[in-house]
Amino acid sequence: MGEILVGTCSWTDRALVASGWYPPGRRDAEGRLRFYAERFPVVEVDSSYYALPSPRTSRLWVERTPEGFVFDVKAFSLLTGHPTRPAALPADLRPALSGRRAAPPDGGDVGLLDEVWARFTEALSPLREAGRLGALLFQFPPSLAPGRGAEEFVRRCRERAHGWPFAVEFRHPDWWRGGRGTATTALLADLDAAAVAVDTAQGLPASMPPVTPVTAPRLSVVRFHGRSPAWGTGSKEDRFRHAYAGRELGEWVPRIRALAERTDQVHVLFNNCCGDAAVRAAETLGRLLDEQLPQPGPARTETPT
Repeated sequence: MGEILVGTCSWTDRALVASGWYPPGRRDAEGRLRFYAERFPVVEVDSSYYALPSPRTSRLWVERTPEGFVFDVKAFSLLTGHPTRPAALPADLRPALSGRRAAPPDGGDVGLLDEVWARFTEALSPLREAGRLGALLFQFPPSLAPGRGAEEFVRRCRERAHGWPFAVEFRHPDWWRGGRGTATTALLADLDAAAVAVDTAQGLPASMPPVTPVTAPRLSVVRFHGRSPAWGTGSKEDRFRHAYAGRELGEWVPRIRALAERTDQVHVLFNNCCGDAAVRAAETLGRLLDEQLPQPGPARTETPT
């Protein structure tokens, strides 16, 4: 069975810091990460979606965490086809978007996209060199509906990240609805990209099916977004406000263990980032997974004949 790593999507979220989960004396940047890494083996970096990280920051992440701790890094918005504000770019690249409020979903200027990819790659090089990059997460926007053009865009993203551990989360539910799921599974398997399974509220227009396909032998990823009825429509706080009950998490234990039977490693990450809800849910799921581990039977003794 593969290894199961449970953690959260960010350790720096303002709501988490304000919740009091970090004790006195551990609330500075270094203290928070060290405290988090003492309790969980994996974390998702979501700040990299909003702004390009720096190599120095990546080196500090490595230095402040124990051997074996891994970072899943969310790809910068421009790389995934999300509209991107010029202010999110480094100052010297902003003129490329002069006169625009946001970059177009296709990235616009190819030269700009090349440069952003180069800087993103450089920024994550300390994580890759230290063996600490668990996955590069490409979360595609709800506007990316399945079709030939969308598939080609996903392929181009994978080509740029050739050799990286690569995970894909679609936000348009049609990628996994009905008979389309078979084609989506085949696409990601062909790209050696791990499919991201998600938990969201069901019965809404934007609800993602809770499917758990395995598309890469080395990695599976599960992201818990909460079960808010505002999923897909409300503010960030509204969309992700949910405190998981033990029963809700227990539903996922057999699914997660089934993924671990088919992949080397499973990353389970909580994105219900309101207060300390994510870390509490991660702690609870970790206990549930431990409780359901197969227990060794009594030692057998052989009777001489």
